[in-house]
Amino acid sequence: MTEQKVAVVTGASSGIGAATARRLAAEGFEVVLTARRTDRIEALAKEIGGRAHTLDVTDRAAVDAFAAGLDRVDVLVNNAGGAIGAETVENGDPADWLAMYEVNVLGVLHMTQALLPGLRASGDGTILVLSSTAAITAYEGGGGYVAAKHAAHTIAATLRLELCGEPIRVIEIAPGMVRSEGFAVTRFRGDEEKAAAVYAGVAEPLTSEDIADTVAWAVTRPPHVNIDLLVVRPRAQAANHKVHREL
Repeated sequence: MTEQKVAVVTGASSGIGAATARRLAAEGFEVVLTARRTDRIEALAKEIGGRAHTLDVTDRAAVDAFAAGLDRVDVLVNNAGGAIGAETVENGDPADWLAMYEVNVLGVLHMTQALLPGLRASGDGTILVLSSTAAITAYEGGGGYVAAKHAAHTIAATLRLELCGEPIRVIEIAPGMVRSEGFAVTRFRGDEEKAAAVYAGVAEPLTSEDIADTVAWAVTRPPHVNIDLLVVRPRAQAANHKVHREL
């Protein structure tokens, strides 16, 4: 009988992370949910039969302790991240840029470094980085987030080169417009009106479940198949700057 594979999902308390945890559990993985909001991940872990671990991915000591407590890991989904603000580069707050860099970039680095030995030992490991179309194309008002996601994209691309020949796949999923819980509200510092305007007139933005479906498909391909980079957008979005709105 094959031992159950283990998937670690960061930022699993809401949105894409929570949807991914549910979907991977449905695919037969034992899911280890990590996030800072203990109550949310504990409730979700109970729902899907997974394990919850309160974790801030920017805290390296905590990440190392978490990794040391894992007896197995087959898949790492680096989902934790987010955007803060929509100011121009000229008016951006360096503190916001630093916060975005720490979670979107260093968080990926910490988790990947800490879990690499376990992924390697599995004999068939997968590292998945959830970046963004911001990792590929810049846009006005997105400087700090674009810079952070470009860095996350570069981590994935570099890892793929460095781990070539080892039993570890490196996958990057780059979503476009996703109406996920809290993302736009956080970006606009709690301004619900500005957050809603992002999706105004767009008939069907992507959902968290759409991205979770993509993640599950990518990580369940045969071991010799690597999905290097998969860009996922709603049909209404042809590019970051080209969105069809029915107003």
